[in-house]
Amino acid sequence: MSAAVSNVRPEPDQLLVDIADYVLDYSIDSAEAINTAWYDLFDTIGCGLLALNYPECTKHLGPHAPGTVVPNGARVPGTEFELDPVKGAFDIGCIIRWLDFNDTWLAAEWGHPSDNLGGIMAVTDWLSRTRLENGEEPFQVRDVLTAMVKAHEIQGVLALDNSFNRVGIDHVLLVKVATAAVTAGLLGGDKDQVINAVSNAWLDATLRTYRHAPNTGSRKSWAAGDATSRGVRLALMAMTGEMGYPTALSAPGWGFYDRWFEGKPFSMQRPFGSYVMENVLFKIAFPAEFHGQTAVEAAFALHPQVANRLDEIESITITTQESAARIIDKSGPLDNPADRDHCIQYMTAIGLIFGDLNADHYEDEAAADPRVDALRDAMTVVEDPRYTSEYLDPDRRSIANAVQVTFEDGTSTDKIEVEYPLGHRRRRDEAIPRLIDKLRHNLGTRLPSDRVERVVALAEDHERLESMPVPEFVELFLG
Repeated sequence: MSAAVSNVRPEPDQLLVDIADYVLDYSIDSAEAINTAWYDLFDTIGCGLLALNYPECTKHLGPHAPGTVVPNGARVPGTEFELDPVKGAFDIGCIIRWLDFNDTWLAAEWGHPSDNLGGIMAVTDWLSRTRLENGEEPFQVRDVLTAMVKAHEIQGVLALDNSFNRVGIDHVLLVKVATAAVTAGLLGGDKDQVINAVSNAWLDATLRTYRHAPNTGSRKSWAAGDATSRGVRLALMAMTGEMGYPTALSAPGWGFYDRWFEGKPFSMQRPFGSYVMENVLFKIAFPAEFHGQTAVEAAFALHPQVANRLDEIESITITTQESAARIIDKSGPLDNPADRDHCIQYMTAIGLIFGDLNADHYEDEAAADPRVDALRDAMTVVEDPRYTSEYLDPDRRSIANAVQVTFEDGTSTDKIEVEYPLGHRRRRDEAIPRLIDKLRHNLGTRLPSDRVERVVALAEDHERLESMPVPEFVELFLG
């Protein structure tokens, strides 16, 4: 006979406790983190408004049942929708992620920590509007910034040493965990309720099938919205007293560690603080999977030398890190925009041909240009072990790529190497003016010019922004 399994309810896993303590008790005192969060907030919303220009995105928006009205609902920037906070989180998260233009975090796992803003904005707008109706104080933008720093930190620190993609799990699992944690805190949850929400989130592992050939598809563009909305749903359930699962991670046989990580607990490189927001990567000049950003910058630099000699190119060598070689090195047909913006050869080819890259370059019309596939066929992707090592070095966090073009006459361009992309912490001073330009452009695709300038001015007026009530802030972006 097998030994009976004890049914005594155990104490919660230490990581669940650590996350709850961080959400409820940690004070964000890093001026750099809050300053970066200001820009991250505006950039993320701007990315969402730009995505509203694409019908494949907007078809996902609005109430599940047409005509549904939600009193004091969560508003979706750039639209007239007022939704329950779960669907509101989906819609905001969907537009934020659709064009692959919001912030990025790269480590053993990667992801986009501003995906959590979908849940944070939906909950704080809905709760603030409800509070105002009841004569209570609303959330202020400072509360949103603090929640962003904490969500970034939870998602990013878990990603530093733990590769979920290597076991087939999509990184949006970490969005569910981070959103569940911070929104349970925003909802007024106590320590047990935050733990319950987070433990349920860990049970929601999602396969990465939709990110990889031959199944790459548009789900990768709404998966983050789905994840942040799920985090809100789990937080709301916890607030009703719904139970959690204290050893969701460590339970023998059935816990996350045993089922997915060969019984090994997560490696925690550092305690939760503000490291991730301080080091987050912005996508400044173009939307593209971040492991390939520096390859595109190198292609832009080579464009003047090759644009008039495209038919003379014999070969193109892209030197990269292991992560890029594993996930965005693609040959063969690319069937849709989601496929193309995760192909290092496609992105580099566009950069060489046009000296530019924008969301329209991933659409079918641009992809039909025969020069694109001709250049792709000439490309070889090779890994440089140094690039891989420095990619993983916490003091460097480089995302290096190099591009070199060889012509049929035997001559070659210089090997153009870019180690740190424009949105890297090491290039922050150079990036912020460009980030404001990006914000102005993105907002201008949906909002009148006078409102765009009000928002841009506010992005630089940190004192006024911090104390602004969330509903007043959201109204700046409504369509």
